[in-house]
Amino acid sequence: MELVFSNLLAALLALWWPFCRVLAMFSVAPVFGDGTLPVRMRVLLALVLSFVMLPMSTPGAAVDPFSLHGIVATFEQIVIGVALGLAFQLAMAVITVLGFVAASQMGLAMAAMNDPINGGTSDVVTSLLSILCILVFFSIDGHLVLTGVVGASFRAWPVDHGIDVTTLNALAFNVGWVFSAALLLALPLIFSTLIVQVGFGLLGRIAPALNVFSLGFSVVTLVGVFMLAGVLRFVPDHYVRMTGRILDMLQLQMQAARHV
Repeated sequence: MELVFSNLLAALLALWWPFCRVLAMFSVAPVFGDGTLPVRMRVLLALVLSFVMLPMSTPGAAVDPFSLHGIVATFEQIVIGVALGLAFQLAMAVITVLGFVAASQMGLAMAAMNDPINGGTSDVVTSLLSILCILVFFSIDGHLVLTGVVGASFRAWPVDHGIDVTTLNALAFNVGWVFSAALLLALPLIFSTLIVQVGFGLLGRIAPALNVFSLGFSVVTLVGVFMLAGVLRFVPDHYVRMTGRILDMLQLQMQAARHV
């Protein structure tokens, strides 16, 4: 009985390391880290995936989780998991910023609704683009990609290996790329609405008696909806390309970590 208990305790201690990394990744990853997924379901998925990742994390089984060394190693797994999940969240953040910019230019930012995905309120354009990206995420097997990345991370950054500062720096540099990518996607819509607003401004100077404000608001909204319909066709392709760029970035960092 004591032998069975000791083996069970050793297996549970070895399970702790992949569980911390996977749960931290699921907490910030797209779709899995949203408010629509209950916390119990997220923990259950992380526990099931930890059993799968158990053979890859066996080098960390000798570390005692209740020691000071184990606390540092646990914090290391949490940081690596958050970094991996946040990397995939960048592609989703591009579409979210695009929806906010589009709604602001179209005059629909005031039309806020309850957003169960983010746990707050958001405009209708952002909610529409978020649902579109979720469908694209599962259509490209994003859940399997996340599983493959976290499995490869145990070979690149084993347990008790230390935190790779280079990966964190690369992730921080990609934050600026999020805003530039969102601006490039929203540029046709911004330019078209700007032309309409400048035109109605000139019309207001020529004919002050016309109620240009009420007429211009409706026309800007219609032009924005028309341009948004044209931009929506290219959003899935851009999301797939951005996800591929993030995977290339993670692959380069993992290859560099293996050669260290």
